Amino acid sequence: MSLSTHVLDAAKGAPAAGVAVRLDRRDAGGGWTTLAEARTDADGRVREWGAEPGEGVHRLTFATEGLSDFYPEVTVAFTIGDPGRHYHVPLLISPFAYSTYRGS
Repeated sequence: MSLSTHVLDAAKGAPAAGVAVRLDRRDAGGGWTTLAEARTDADGRVREWGAEPGEGVHRLTFATEGLSDFYPEVTVAFTIGDPGRHYHVPLLISPFAYSTYRGS
């Protein structure tokens, strides 16, 4: 199973390098366990986490202060249903809006 993310600064039209990103997995009791922390590379990407997320509900929390005047952080929750597939969760951020989608 693999998981990647890509942060794009829509205001600048460029990748967002150095953004801190945390990967968490939801526990059976509804709490969250941190699996890994990383920073985006020069291309705005995190390709390796050093942890296997596995099946279930996960979230990525992006430290977006400095990229957005309104959102100091963005959290994207998603479900990994097939651990054999690749999951890509991009974030497009601007000062007053963000969007995300299931990438490939």
